[in-house]
Amino acid sequence: MVRIFDFPKVQLLVLSAITLILWVFILKIDTPIDYFGIIALCLSIIFHLYRVVPYSPFFPKEVVKCNVETESNGISLLASNVLTENSNYQLLIDQIEELQPNLVLTLESDERWEKALSSIEKLYPHTAKVPQDNLYGMHFYSKLPVKNLEVRYLFKEGIPSIKCKVQITNQQWVNVYGLHPKPPSPTEAPTSTYRDAELLKVGKEVSKIAEPTIVFGDLNDVAWSKSTTLFRKISGLVDPRIGRGRYCTFHADYKLLRWPLDHLFHSKDFCLVNLKVLPSIGSDHFPIYAKLQLSSLAEQLQEAPKADEDDEVLAEEKIEKAECY
Repeated sequence: MVRIFDFPKVQLLVLSAITLILWVFILKIDTPIDYFGIIALCLSIIFHLYRVVPYSPFFPKEVVKCNVETESNGISLLASNVLTENSNYQLLIDQIEELQPNLVLTLESDERWEKALSSIEKLYPHTAKVPQDNLYGMHFYSKLPVKNLEVRYLFKEGIPSIKCKVQITNQQWVNVYGLHPKPPSPTEAPTSTYRDAELLKVGKEVSKIAEPTIVFGDLNDVAWSKSTTLFRKISGLVDPRIGRGRYCTFHADYKLLRWPLDHLFHSKDFCLVNLKVLPSIGSDHFPIYAKLQLSSLAEQLQEAPKADEDDEVLAEEKIEKAECY
């Protein structure tokens, strides 16, 4: 089932609030249907608020801000769904050169994008390149030393993901996952089965890792959806947007129809230095940039989401369904 109404929660919230105001102050309320409609709108507003308020400054922050920034144990990342047909290569290159992230992940990148981005490889000697013209190309660039670099196809051929370890200090390695699962849509997949299963399979894998871990990319799902919430519980990763904002990255061309499809989740041993959505590069997605820092204090202060038995069972069912699909 395509959970399309998971996406425009803020838009539905605003629409419900406007309808309620007009109904109460302009239209007459004198029939049982009117009262039923008012109650339904109130319940709708409460439901949508429950889902989106955590992604606003009115909610406690899940990830603490770093008190002191140090380069020695920090890591910065830039992720961009470039849109395969987009040819504004230099706009992204300019952002990379300005921000100098340690890691760059591009999605929907094909051979043309690979050729254009070859200019950054002097600064990013460690790479994984999967040029494809099926909207699921993926390129990974790292300034930091890399080991155990894998390009994986978890459920579907042609839908890659990246897994590796990057070294941020002499003693410290960080697990990094780059994802772009197939979305549920009339032109892509009839259901969310594969998307959900890929997220949850990675989540179960991450839950067994004791080292610092980062998962980022275009997950083709919004931050407040049931699938993403389940992923966070299964993986035990935290979301730096909670208590700060939605950080909408899609759709770049329609200001009133935007939601957060590009994500960054990390283990609770990181604090946040910076998180921002970057200017348009001509794609339908905005790039997103984050800088994190390992912190023993953050690990003590932050509480990771936890899965209960029902969550574990549901995750296993979703994974098994995709394996048999």
